[in-house]
Formats: sequence, C-alpha cells, structure tokens
Amino acid sequence: MKSPPPVFRPSVPGHGAPGGGSEEPVVPSGFSACGLDGHLQNAGQARKFAARTLDQWALPSLAANVELIVSELVTNAVRHALPPVPPHTAEYPVWLGLFRYNRHLVCAVTDPSPAPPRRRRPDPCSVGGRGLMLISTLSDSWSWRLTPPQGKTVWATLPLPPTGS
Repeated sequence: MKSPPPVFRPSVPGHGAPGGGSEEPVVPSGFSACGLDGHLQNAGQARKFAARTLDQWALPSLAANVELIVSELVTNAVRHALPPVPPHTAEYPVWLGLFRYNRHLVCAVTDPSPAPPRRRRPDPCSVGGRGLMLISTLSDSWSWRLTPPQGKTVWATLPLPPTGS
C-alpha cells in the first residue's frame, strides 16, 4: 500500500501570493501544502486536505468554495498537465498549497506542464469543461504563472471572512 502524500508545513512561511504579486506576508502558520500522485482520486484527497486545513485555521465558512476550487484545480492538473499513462517522473507531480494572508486565502496547484490553463465554452449538454468558469465565479481572481525550472502554478484567491464573525 502506498504511503499517504507528504504534507509540508514550513515553520517560517514565505512572502507573496503565487502569481499575485502581493508583498503581504503569509500569517504565521498560514501555509500548508500536500503532494499528490497524479491520479483522478487526487481531487477527493485535495478536498479533504483543504477542509482539514480550513478547520485548523478556524475558517469553516470557506470550506465549500475552497473544496470546489481545489477540486477543479487538481482535476485540471491531473487530466491536462500529466502524461496520460503513469508512471510520472516524480512521485508527487502535482502539489496543492493553501496560503492564508490577513485578508485573503490563496489556493494554488503546481503541475509539470508549461501549457496555460484554457477556458472552454462547453456545450450545454457537456459533462465537463466548466472548471475554470466555476473557479472564476467562486474566487476574487485567478491566474497562472510558469514555475521554473518547469511547469506552472494555477491559483485562485478568496476573501477571508471579517474577523469577529
């Protein structure tokens, strides 16, 4: 049986939102990341990881939207950024990171492909193709950037609820 994906929680978080250009520092203990092995079940793992992290950060009101956003970001990475047949060159080719700032939360997914995410115009009867439209609707903003030495990071920001509520 494969071991669970690694979880990385640095003691000294970095600065700046992925792709956001913000110089606002991540709040203390406001970064959490999880490695994913590139299989379709990673979307469910990402939702559970996000829910646990938001619970630890006392942000349960964001859970529904964040779970949907990370699920779509991870599904896009697994379906469109990885070779169709494993094994992948890395044990964990996809990474999910959650960054908590004073006023917003960033959900970021890194994958090995440099290809930009593409919005699609799905047929009304199509089952898929609406992920980036959902992300755009649920978040304040989303974008992507190349991640040297290879790949890209796709991220979305959400406002934090006002404190004291």
